[in-house]
Amino acid sequence: MSQLKELVGREAAKYVTDGMTVGLGTGSTAYYFVAEIGRRIKEEGLQITAVTTSSVTSKQAISLGIPLKNIDDVTSVDLTVDGADEVDPAFNGIKGGGGALLMEKVVATYTKQYIWIVDESKMVAHLGAFKLPVEVVQYGAESLFRHFEAKGYSPSFREKDGQRFTTDMQNFIIDLDLKKIDDPDRLAQELDTTVGVVEHGLFNHMVDKVIVGGANGVTVLDKK
Repeated sequence: MSQLKELVGREAAKYVTDGMTVGLGTGSTAYYFVAEIGRRIKEEGLQITAVTTSSVTSKQAISLGIPLKNIDDVTSVDLTVDGADEVDPAFNGIKGGGGALLMEKVVATYTKQYIWIVDESKMVAHLGAFKLPVEVVQYGAESLFRHFEAKGYSPSFREKDGQRFTTDMQNFIIDLDLKKIDDPDRLAQELDTTVGVVEHGLFNHMVDKVIVGGANGVTVLDKK
């Protein structure tokens, strides 16, 4: 599996050219994209500026000598490459398995071209088998949890090392075990208007290109 992730990470790095402002994603697949950008800077003299989607990616980028700016210090992002946890045929996706969904969506919103890199197991007929991350403020989180329970969404607080997981923005994540999402747009609208929800992991109608690694190599899918 790691070989497929490295394969698509390297493929996506080919889309990066001198002078770009590049969004660096978060997660086990995006890791290989960031690593390849670092290699190109060192060995090929690639000149870019990058913004990151998490403290984890920032640490990796700094260690590789990738020049970084804050998202507020750039007017736009030319290209962002990130992973995804699920992608449906309409190019809707679930992201946030690594806990960086808020920063990932902020960067994606201001990017001109948005690419996901995945292995073929992430391509699904319907979203929802992967639990949907919902980032919530700490104040009132228990009440929001009970709200999701009453809706039948089978919520669970994300934990790490026996404690509630806290995002880079100091929020909690409630994962919704929905099994199948029949209408991603309707659910996104519902969550967008739920008080206490900061962001959710539905990335609908955002991605331009999906690079898929599989047994037969790399396939590049473009938005229709």
